[in-house]
Amino acid sequence: MSRQIAALKHPPVPAPSDKPAGALSPFPEIAVAIDKQRRRGRGAQSNDSGRYEAEARVAFDDGWQSLDELPPFKTTVATDTARKVITRNESPDIGFDRSINPYRGCEHGCVYCFARPTHAYLGLSPGLDFEAKLFVKPDAPALLEKELAAAEYEPKMIAIGTNTDPYQPIERERQVMRGILEVLEKTGHPVGIVTKSALVTRDIDILARMAKRNLVKVALSVTSLDPKLARTMEPRASTPSKRLEALRQLSEAGIPTTVMVAPVIPALNDSEIERILDAAAHAGVKEASYVLLRLPMEVRDLFREWLIANYPDRYRHVFTLIREMRGGRDYDSQWGTRMKGTGPMAWMIGRRFEIACTKLGLNKRRSKLTLDHFEKPAGAGQQLNLF
Repeated sequence: MSRQIAALKHPPVPAPSDKPAGALSPFPEIAVAIDKQRRRGRGAQSNDSGRYEAEARVAFDDGWQSLDELPPFKTTVATDTARKVITRNESPDIGFDRSINPYRGCEHGCVYCFARPTHAYLGLSPGLDFEAKLFVKPDAPALLEKELAAAEYEPKMIAIGTNTDPYQPIERERQVMRGILEVLEKTGHPVGIVTKSALVTRDIDILARMAKRNLVKVALSVTSLDPKLARTMEPRASTPSKRLEALRQLSEAGIPTTVMVAPVIPALNDSEIERILDAAAHAGVKEASYVLLRLPMEVRDLFREWLIANYPDRYRHVFTLIREMRGGRDYDSQWGTRMKGTGPMAWMIGRRFEIACTKLGLNKRRSKLTLDHFEKPAGAGQQLNLF
């Protein structure tokens, strides 16, 4: 049978070196990369314990080929019994102060996802657990309606999809996001949506009605037009062509759309900035933005493992450029620079983006959402208006 080594987890693991994936384990002699067949269709290469766990557990073969008997990572969904659904933030880097995440974890499996470290708060791994062990908030629409009805609530645009994707595969069955949109439409509350999924077109009926009242805008992230790179980097997200088609359908329905070139990864997809913007403009998109690759906490090591496994010839070059844009570090979380980076390379990416947008007529005008239509829903025990 397979064995697991359990040991007191070390204090923060030393900064990783240029050793192959597996050398980052608390047990350097034991590889932690999960067999390719077990993680088929997943982005992360490993599943190390969360940073708050007292023990680190590493599976290894005891000589009887027992690891071959372990099942593949299957998607499981548990219920998140949240008492509130609106999350607040005070970051000056983003244009919203509140957001909603219908799901925790994301099956899209984007290896670079900056939300991965949040799974450690659940006692789970930011690696494969993040994309295989999901949590759904089935009561989100009802909770949202209750929070909007509160006497002290002041309306302001709500962002959805800023942490995990609201249109990831399980939304087809659960339809939590659609329920949230129904509440927002009924109350006339503005919303901004970010996704990598063509499933957003399912809700064009609601989104188009909201757009007529300046209540919604939708952004799709397109990281690459290369289907092979996209599938390797974002294994269960919609293909690039489907995302562009979704942007076309949304634009034709009169819904304000934005293309996000996010994240921009030097020496991997930065050469595609102009082509992505051009393809999006031809799909009817009027606005665009970009975000530089962010590698907070465990994301750094997960992305490093992925690069070594899939693009070993680019690994050193990619991280050299990343450090040049992050003040010599793998990541700099400082407000004001964490989204765009610093230094000559970051400056060049920004200028290329701006020049391409100008040539394509993007960002000439920014669509603005309105608060004029907001009406508080009737709370429990609250009398409805007669007229």
